[in-house]
Amino acid sequence: MTGLDEELVRRALGEADSAGLSDLEIFPEIESTNSYLIQHSGPEPGRFRVAASDNQTAGRGRHGRTWQSPPGSGLCLSMAYTFALSPENLPALTLAIGLGVIDKLGELGIDGVQLKWPNDLIAMDGKLGGILTEAQARPSGAVTVVTGIGLNVDLPERLDFGLETDWARRIVDLRSYVGDVPSREALAACLIRGLRQTFVTYETRGFGAFAERWADYDWLSGRELTIDTPQRQVTGIGAGVAADGALLVATESAGLQRITSGSVVMAGIRESVS
Repeated sequence: MTGLDEELVRRALGEADSAGLSDLEIFPEIESTNSYLIQHSGPEPGRFRVAASDNQTAGRGRHGRTWQSPPGSGLCLSMAYTFALSPENLPALTLAIGLGVIDKLGELGIDGVQLKWPNDLIAMDGKLGGILTEAQARPSGAVTVVTGIGLNVDLPERLDFGLETDWARRIVDLRSYVGDVPSREALAACLIRGLRQTFVTYETRGFGAFAERWADYDWLSGRELTIDTPQRQVTGIGAGVAADGALLVATESAGLQRITSGSVVMAGIRESVS
């Protein structure tokens, strides 16, 4: 399996979607695309920088988890974007990114992908990918955001996920989901478009531009949930997200509850969502 071809990514991206691109770096192997961009200076406001690889050796998920990506089996891509001023409700940006990615995957014929609050891409009730967003404030008031996306493309049949989480038994790749998988260069261009357009829209309109659409892709909606929060345990039915991106759970005893951090227990699966 050959690595990503930078020239083919640029061709797939096109001139219009390359506007504002400060740098595009493709690595045959890298520890973490997110870590790499965080360690370097962010782009100027309104511009973006991209790092990508199909062989990430020390990828990071939320809460210090690892994102495992055997060579040639997935696509790991991160984008750094600088907001001139920190947008309102920055934590909800990850939810908006999920919607932007789903839109662009649909343009490649990859339909039906759903979102598990706050940062998982779901297909066939399994984890297809994940999103990690990290922010760095600047003295000027600007903020550079680095968002990484890990996408399972063609995983080995016998892949040992070790002690990741119970999601290890529910991992899905594009090969099993759609069969005829687009090239990794086309997928990389797709993710770049989704990230760039989401950043630009979020900068001017915030999460309000995305909130109503979340219900169309909400994998937790209508499911029985038990959530352990730092204060208490909440049991009920997934009821979408609030206008600010908080998870909503309808309970019998206390009505509609807002969840901003905790661990969701569902069908024997436990996944942290703080």
